[in-house]
Amino acid sequence: MIIIQEAKTKKELTEFVKFPFSLYKGNPYWVPPLISEELETFDKTKNPAFDNAEATFYVAKRDNNIVGRIAAIINWDEVNKQQKSKVRFGWFDVIDDIEVTKALLEKVYELGRKNNLEYVEGPMGFSNLDKVGVLTEGFEELGTMITWYNHSYYASHFEQLGYVTEKEYVENKFPFANAKPEFFEKVNELVKKRYQLKPINFKSTSDVMPYVDKMFDLFNETYAKLSSFVAVSDVQKEYFKKKYIGFINPEYIKYVEDKDGNLIAFAIVMPSFSKALQKANGKLFPFGFLHLLKAKRSSKDVLFYLIGVHPDYQNKGVTAIIFSEYHKSFTENGVENCYRTPELADNIAVQLLWKNFNPVIHCRRKTFRKEL
Repeated sequence: MIIIQEAKTKKELTEFVKFPFSLYKGNPYWVPPLISEELETFDKTKNPAFDNAEATFYVAKRDNNIVGRIAAIINWDEVNKQQKSKVRFGWFDVIDDIEVTKALLEKVYELGRKNNLEYVEGPMGFSNLDKVGVLTEGFEELGTMITWYNHSYYASHFEQLGYVTEKEYVENKFPFANAKPEFFEKVNELVKKRYQLKPINFKSTSDVMPYVDKMFDLFNETYAKLSSFVAVSDVQKEYFKKKYIGFINPEYIKYVEDKDGNLIAFAIVMPSFSKALQKANGKLFPFGFLHLLKAKRSSKDVLFYLIGVHPDYQNKGVTAIIFSEYHKSFTENGVENCYRTPELADNIAVQLLWKNFNPVIHCRRKTFRKEL
């Protein structure tokens, strides 16, 4: 018999967070999150996503053992401002038993129907800066700290339950050796001169901070036209600033300004923390933080997290300036491999940015949809 229970207390939410640790035990490709970070994400008093969203967390139990989990989510900005009558689900993990999946999803349907919503989509988080999509290809590729890993049967469960593909995402990789300067140096100099632009580099996190609000404003403007986009609020800016900027090497944050000091492009690259997180196994102490610190200083793999260009400067070669600056930083740090975070498969403009580097798709993922 399957019993669905809501996780409310810290103890219950900790069990919710820890379930994947048993589900993927011994899997060399799964990257565990930090337990404390996950709990903070679910804390309504700490995560500003709850200012504009609500979420309920559930576990499925059989014989008093957890066999699945799910978060039922409504992003009210999405519903009220974008008129998308959608209930989301995320943080979905389950054993290979479709009856467990069905029972968990019923709780999502309940929330959607209670609020007169029309369809369900997932897996996805609260906002565009959360993890998204169920892995459909790349099960033997090492995951990242900003993606969900899952077993191959997840997509099959959704399809058997009448879900259809809503969005498709691709993840690419290429060796840094493919990023040859001749692809972008000439354009770099031409674009800087023609539009009177200059790159901004950083040596310390404190130097980055005064620019972060401008970066999020530009992020909102850059991605506003994407169908899945929900803008980052001012409160969320402060939260992400405190939570994540310190994780990122300052030399891996690049900005481009115009002659009047206006930010017109940005990019954020992160060192890969995947192997460090596997060693930490969910805990910062006593040694987890040391593994993360070492990865920040010496990882030879990097992850292109965000890139944005003001609409007025798109398709004008501005990314050549960014690539040129990264080439210098990556050369100094001995970077060997470059990975890209999930990008919408139909976002051709982004795909074209990387064409000269001969990237290969190493993972694919989807969100699935079902009418209520």
